[in-house]
Amino acid sequence: MANLWIGNIDDGTTDDEIRELLIRYGLPPFDTIQRIEGTGARPAVLLEFIGVDHHALRSLQPRLHNLFWKNRVLTVQVMPERDET
Repeated sequence: MANLWIGNIDDGTTDDEIRELLIRYGLPPFDTIQRIEGTGARPAVLLEFIGVDHHALRSLQPRLHNLFWKNRVLTVQVMPERDET
């Protein structure tokens, strides 16, 4: 399982638009999405990919990081692996 953070997403962006963007740039579709509002200036989403290796997702991350999309520059990070034992 791997998690991907995408920040500075336009507030009106739908889950389907995010899914289409990922597929267009060669990333797998996410399994779950969590919206992170913060202060509201730079909304973000946390995407969970079940069955996707952390290192595989890290190799795809540069395809989206700093991408200009919907009048915003995206910030994309692969979240560190968590040891929940």
